[in-house]
Amino acid sequence: MKPAVKVDNITITYKGKEVRAKRLVVISEIPMHINSIWKNVLSPKLLQFVAQGMIRFKPTGEGFPDQWKEGETYGAKMYIFGFFSFGGTHYLHIEKIDKKVFQIATREWDQGAKVWNHDVILKAIDEGSTRYEDAITIYGGILTGFITWFAKLFYIHRQKRWQIVAKEKYSFQA
Repeated sequence: MKPAVKVDNITITYKGKEVRAKRLVVISEIPMHINSIWKNVLSPKLLQFVAQGMIRFKPTGEGFPDQWKEGETYGAKMYIFGFFSFGGTHYLHIEKIDKKVFQIATREWDQGAKVWNHDVILKAIDEGSTRYEDAITIYGGILTGFITWFAKLFYIHRQKRWQIVAKEKYSFQA
C-alpha cells in the first residue's frame, strides 16, 4: 500500500519573524504490533536502516546512542544518496518521547533546513497493524520548496523501508 501524502502551506515564527513554511504529513499502515514499532522507533539504528539508499547519517562527536534520549541533541553529517553532503551538520534535538501515546517529537535544523520539526505518531489499528505518521514542519528560506520536495520523497522511502522491517520482523532495539 502506498503512503498517503499531504503538503500544506503554513506560517510559523522563526527568529521572531512570521515566515512561510510547509507542513508535510506522510501516513501508512505497517503490519506490525505498535509495541514492536515503538521499540524500533527509539533506536538510531532504525533511522540508519529506513534512510538507507537516500540519506546516510554520519554522527559527529560521541555518535548516536543505542537509544534516543529525551532532552538530548545529536549532530550528524548528512549525505544525500550516500555521497553528496547537504546542510553541514544536521542537529537533532529529542524534544519529547511519550510512551503513553506512542509519539516522539524532534526539533531539527542545519544550514539548509532552518526548521525541521518532526513528529512520529503511532496509533494501533488492531493487534497486528499500526498507523504510522511522519509529520514534519519545514522552513529553509528560499529553499523551502526544494527541501519539502526532497523530504516528501525521503519520507515515502522511509515508510517503504518500514514495510521491510515489518515483513522481515527486524528489531533494532538496544
